[in-house]
Amino acid sequence: MELFGTDGVRGKAGKKVSAVNAMRLAMATGIYFKQFARTNKILVGKDTRRSGYMIENAMVSGLTAVGFDVIQIGPMPTPAIAFLTSNMRCDAGIMISASHNPYYDNGIKFFDWHGNKLNREREKEIEAIYEDDARIEEAQVTGKEIGKSKRIDDVIGRYIVHIKNSFPGTATLSGKRVVIDCANGAGYIVGPTILQELGAEVVVLGDKPNGFNINEGCGAMHPEYLAKAVLEYRADIGIALDGDADRLVIVDEKGDVVDGDKLMGVLAVHLKNQGTLKGDGMVATVMSNQGLDEYLASQGLKLYRSAVGDKNVVEMMQAHGMNFGGEQSGHIIFSDYAKTGDGISSALQALAYLVETGQKASKAFNPYESYPQLLVNLLVHEKRDFDTIEGLDALKEKIEGLGIRHLFRYSGTENKIRLLLEGKDEKKLEAIMEECVAFFKRALA
Repeated sequence: MELFGTDGVRGKAGKKVSAVNAMRLAMATGIYFKQFARTNKILVGKDTRRSGYMIENAMVSGLTAVGFDVIQIGPMPTPAIAFLTSNMRCDAGIMISASHNPYYDNGIKFFDWHGNKLNREREKEIEAIYEDDARIEEAQVTGKEIGKSKRIDDVIGRYIVHIKNSFPGTATLSGKRVVIDCANGAGYIVGPTILQELGAEVVVLGDKPNGFNINEGCGAMHPEYLAKAVLEYRADIGIALDGDADRLVIVDEKGDVVDGDKLMGVLAVHLKNQGTLKGDGMVATVMSNQGLDEYLASQGLKLYRSAVGDKNVVEMMQAHGMNFGGEQSGHIIFSDYAKTGDGISSALQALAYLVETGQKASKAFNPYESYPQLLVNLLVHEKRDFDTIEGLDALKEKIEGLGIRHLFRYSGTENKIRLLLEGKDEKKLEAIMEECVAFFKRALA
């Protein structure tokens, strides 16, 4: 059984991500990490979904049943779990979140004792244990070996101090008016607190989670609401997080959404000019625009492309000795400060750049012209192997013959296929996208 997708386990709460499955998955995870145990502690956090209560308690039961002690810290951003797992010397960390998905989904993300997401090989080992009834049965302990759990409410201060330390010590946000939309998610306390402590005048949206309104008409998935607020309050910049605060979308002072590739390009060059960029460039994914390649090349930097998913970006960064990378969707990794995408930390780096240069966001984060790009998400009934879809090779040849870059891939977390086309002629893109949509509707109906 393949439990893991692009970013941990994700699905409808109560179905794929049920209490029974969560408890068994916790047991399998505990069994796997027992072989590396140093402190016999596992950290568990969550976002603001109602189903998080059910899944958290199920996972605590599973972990304690195989002898682990559990530290529960409640709603916190995903990158905070990565940081605190290492900082508190835990053997592993678990985040209960479906990130940008609606409230009725939930998910489980895993981190090792260094705060790194698990690679596919480790995930497969946990899946194998999950399927092994005998091993699950044998691993359950009794008596004094049963683990205990403890809820700690004051760790938020550790994370706030850690993130604030990524902002230049001599700089301040005094005089900056910032709108932040927390998506009614895990960053609803941390995000505004950090901005206020750094001196910004802060307008807060999406900070009233009720268990069901996470990502609903707010946050990084709906930046149009942030854009309206930026204009209404005449703010210098708008910041949108997603449900678990590992993604960042920025809106400039004119109410325009900043392109994620352009933001990463500017920050990469800024790091280079500061002398803090490691390696000869940065890592992005196959989704990034060709304009980013050309801009970085003009600055003497290379762009390395990984598969989609911030953990794939991190793996390639580590392979090339780099400390910066990300996805155009808003997962940006400054590995000197965070082991995974961190929306709040990334926002601080963008704000620090504005403070240092004195530029408006609309000018600072628009350094080049992007190639026209179209992205369409289609619901599918089945995720058929592309090699088995008749006529797909011919369609690809036609697209390539028109000088258009294409990327077709299935979502790792939803029943969707993502169609990306990129080229210089927008009308050609629109015409061929219509053909692609019709083709996949027929092929995957």
